[in-house]
Amino acid sequence: MLKSNSMFIKRWWPAATIIIVFAFAPQLFETFWGRMGMYKLVLLQVFLANVVLAQSYRLMTTTGDWTLCHYILMGMGAYTTAILAKFYGVPFYLTIPVAAICTVAVSFLIALPLSRTIGFAFFIGSFALGEFVRYIWEKLHFPFGGSRGLSNIPRPELGQSGDWYFVDFSSRMDISNLYYGTLILAVFALVLLYRLDTSRFGNAWKSIYSDSELCESIGINVTRYRILIFCVAGFFASLAGSLLAYQWGAIDPDNFGMIEMVYLIIWVVVGGVKTYWGPLIGVASMSLVFELTRPFDEFRPLIFGVILISSLVFMPGGLEVLIPRTTRFFKNLVGTKEVS
Repeated sequence: MLKSNSMFIKRWWPAATIIIVFAFAPQLFETFWGRMGMYKLVLLQVFLANVVLAQSYRLMTTTGDWTLCHYILMGMGAYTTAILAKFYGVPFYLTIPVAAICTVAVSFLIALPLSRTIGFAFFIGSFALGEFVRYIWEKLHFPFGGSRGLSNIPRPELGQSGDWYFVDFSSRMDISNLYYGTLILAVFALVLLYRLDTSRFGNAWKSIYSDSELCESIGINVTRYRILIFCVAGFFASLAGSLLAYQWGAIDPDNFGMIEMVYLIIWVVVGGVKTYWGPLIGVASMSLVFELTRPFDEFRPLIFGVILISSLVFMPGGLEVLIPRTTRFFKNLVGTKEVS
C-alpha cells in the first residue's frame, strides 16, 4: 500500500505542482506586474486552450493520421458557441457541450471519406475538406458573419445577480473568474485525454499505427477506430474553440486558417508525440518563443521554420526526449557521488 502511494505521488507530483502554480497565477501576476498582470493572465488563458488543442491533435496522431483540418474543428466549436451565445442567449454550460456535439457530427462527416485514405492522401484530403468548411464561414453572412466573422460575443455568467451561486465572468477589468473557469475546464479535458491515451482505446489506436493489417487480423475494426479517434479529437478541439471564443469576444475565418494550423503542427512536432507530455512542452516552449519574437513579427515565420527544421534534423523525437535523458544524467550523477 505504501509502495503504491509513493508511486502515485512520484508519478503525479509534477502535474499537481503545475496546477497549483496555475491556481495562484492571478495573485502572482498582480503582485509582480500590476495592471500588466491582466495581459499575462489573458496569455495564460490562451495557453491553456492551446494545450488542450495540441493534446487532442497528439491523440489524433497516435494512429499515424496527421490532419490539416484540426484548427477547423476548433473553429466549429468557436462558431457554434458564438452563434448560440450571441443570437440565442444560451448559457455557457449549454453552449460548450452543444458545440462539442455539433463538432463531433461534422468530424464524423469529414472522417467518413478520409477513412478510405492513408498517409499523404489523408493529409491533403483533410486540408481540402477543412478549407471547404472555412469557405462556408466566409461566404455565409448569416449566421457566420461572412469574412468579418462574429463580434461582441457575450461573456459567460453562472446564475443571475443576487443568486448565492452567481459568478460573473463578464468583467473586462477583472478576468480572474474567466481564468479559473478556463483552468477548471482545461484540467478536466487534459485528465480525460490522459485517461483515453492509457485506455484500451488508446492502446488500439497505437496498435493501428504499428501495424494496421495485424490489427485487422485480430478483430480490430481499423476504419471504425480511425473514425472514432477523429471524432474524439474533434470533441476536445471544440472545447478549446469554445474557451477561446469567450476569451476573444470576436472570431472570423482567418483565426482558423492554414498559418494557425502550421503553428499547431510545430507545437506538436517540437514537443514530441510519443508521450503525453510532449505537446505541453511544445506549446510552452513555442509560446515563449512567440512572445519573445513580437518585435520581429515579419521574421516570425522564418524563425519558426528554422526551429521546425532544426527539430526534425537534430531532435526528431522532440523536446520530450530530453526528460529521460536529463533524469538519467542526474541519476548517474547521484550514483557516482554515492560510490565516491
